[in-house]
Amino acid sequence: MIISVASGKGGTGKTTVAVNLALSIKNTQFLDCDVEEPNAHIFLKPAIKSKYKIGVPVPKINKGKCNFCGKCQEVCQYNAIAVLKDKVLIFPELCHSCGGCMLLCPQGAISEEGREIGLIEVGNVNSMQFIHGKLNIGEVMSPPLIREVKKYINPTRTVIIDVPPGTSCPVIEAVKGSDFCILVTEPTPFGLYDLTLAVEVLRKLKIPFGVVVNRSDLGNKKTEAYCDKENIPVLMKIPFKKEIATAYSKGRLIVEEFPEYKQKFRDLFKSIQDYINKLKKE
Repeated sequence: MIISVASGKGGTGKTTVAVNLALSIKNTQFLDCDVEEPNAHIFLKPAIKSKYKIGVPVPKINKGKCNFCGKCQEVCQYNAIAVLKDKVLIFPELCHSCGGCMLLCPQGAISEEGREIGLIEVGNVNSMQFIHGKLNIGEVMSPPLIREVKKYINPTRTVIIDVPPGTSCPVIEAVKGSDFCILVTEPTPFGLYDLTLAVEVLRKLKIPFGVVVNRSDLGNKKTEAYCDKENIPVLMKIPFKKEIATAYSKGRLIVEEFPEYKQKFRDLFKSIQDYINKLKKE
């Protein structure tokens, strides 16, 4: 089973839920796909065994063949190529590596070369497999690196994916293929608004989902009312506790500082299993 853990906005406790859930159940694999700001390793403290540099193909112009016809510029939908009177400018950071310019160049003047965008680190936390990606500073496109991280998915284990915050392309790339998605929110106006956006995305992707309400005793009851109205299961509530916040600020895990929470996260996992089985029977 692949369970992704997402949130419509940052700061709701998404990584907190993901790492504590992963450590509460058996035979797990953890993928941190929040490659722009991976921080699950701060809590899990994995032993990294290997590292791999990841690159993407970008166009390279053969000046001897190019006649500056402008076809490559016309083909590129991302403005990564500009053709001047006697020069072709390539903007690698804008390139989506689709290969269209190389395929359609009438002179065959375009080839591809690799450009490093980040790295993947692979290790373990005791018996749990751990993989995360780190996007290089200044890079603007994370989906290619997210795809590389997801190539490590082990179908023999329960896979927990820590998804980037928001509802943009990186989020969609990370949650794609999930059997279930946990949406972590907080009972505030901002939390509710961004939750509605995330719900819309998951419904478009046809991925089953449920909600975990963090700091549930703060804010208001509008989030729960929305979930009830939209028939969205609230799978777990985590109350606001100074002790939990203090542990988090020191990079400590809830299930280690408060052992009673391990069973609560196991109950969360059981609720997900039951919900998926119910959907299969319908």
